[in-house]
Amino acid sequence: MNGNQLRTIASLANFISENPNAKLIFLVGAGISTACGIPDFRSPGTGLYDNLAKLNLPFAEAVFDIDFFKQDPQPFYTLAKELYPGNYEPSKFHHLMRLFQDKGRLHRVYTQNIDTLERSAGIHAENLVEAHGSFAHNHCIDCGIEYPHEHFKKAILHGSGKLARCTKCNGLIKPKIVFFGENLPSHFFSTWDDDLEIMNKDYIVIVAGTSLAVYPFASLPTEIPTSVKRALVNLQKVGDFKANPRKSDIVFSGPTELAAEELAKQLGWQEEFQELVEATLRKETREEDQAVSESSHDVEQQLSNVVEGLEKISLEGTGGRSQEAEESKVGAQRESEALEGERKESYTQGREKEKAIGVDNTTVQEKEAVTIIHAKK
Repeated sequence: MNGNQLRTIASLANFISENPNAKLIFLVGAGISTACGIPDFRSPGTGLYDNLAKLNLPFAEAVFDIDFFKQDPQPFYTLAKELYPGNYEPSKFHHLMRLFQDKGRLHRVYTQNIDTLERSAGIHAENLVEAHGSFAHNHCIDCGIEYPHEHFKKAILHGSGKLARCTKCNGLIKPKIVFFGENLPSHFFSTWDDDLEIMNKDYIVIVAGTSLAVYPFASLPTEIPTSVKRALVNLQKVGDFKANPRKSDIVFSGPTELAAEELAKQLGWQEEFQELVEATLRKETREEDQAVSESSHDVEQQLSNVVEGLEKISLEGTGGRSQEAEESKVGAQRESEALEGERKESYTQGREKEKAIGVDNTTVQEKEAVTIIHAKK
């Protein structure tokens, strides 16, 4: 972190510390989730839209266009499988927002993200506004009937190839994600209006990880009263911070993860912050251990089947064995060796990941009492 970045975080930390009654409002976008492995939408070469060529869309944004979805929902289903909740864990910035909540300093989080990682980090429902919806709720696009989480999840993740359809009208079911051509939830507008009414000099609004390119969300910073401190945590200046900067603005130019870590440190919350981060790492390790175990079991079952095949071939006797049987034995032996190698590699990768993050099976068991971040489902 360079000198300018350190001074910026120090300025932000000082304002928060010197105003113990100050409440924080976050306006966040895809940039706080890229550290989790989720691509943002517009980064050249790596953004989500640049990676949709394989779906043969008429235009990149079509995957989130409601009219296109009605004609061909399969591209969205393909994308949804990759983005679906449970595939990723919260970032350090998510944990920072959770820490402000734990300290009683968080007023609201407005997010453009649909990944539900704010929920996974433990942000309370009353503190969270998902401006563009999320995977947490599903509904029929024709009659509006809501469906449980598992109904859509089964169609997305189980690879059945079948579309999720309404049991009443046979309409398509989709998550309550706001597509192009759909209105934002009324809750977004009403909550923002209410928050504008109570904002005063003790509030600070932190805008983070967003290009501020999508309206009406992009207009929110322009509506913040001049008496309220604004801060931007982003790779570059965007939106109103660039077009109409205020003298009181605090602008951190850099990764959101770096800012989160340094702000927690300068506020004296480093230990609590690290506990949240490490809890997520332990959770990831346990899940990977389980995946490795399941994979090993599958490989062992396949090995068992191969061995049975070898034994059957052996029983035919060497004298009367046909050339076909001999070739089958050689092929089975090779498959057995390959499966054994796969099992060992899977096990080794799991152990290397544990070593890299400083967690082993013993440590996980000994620390089961540590509070784990509970996702609000």
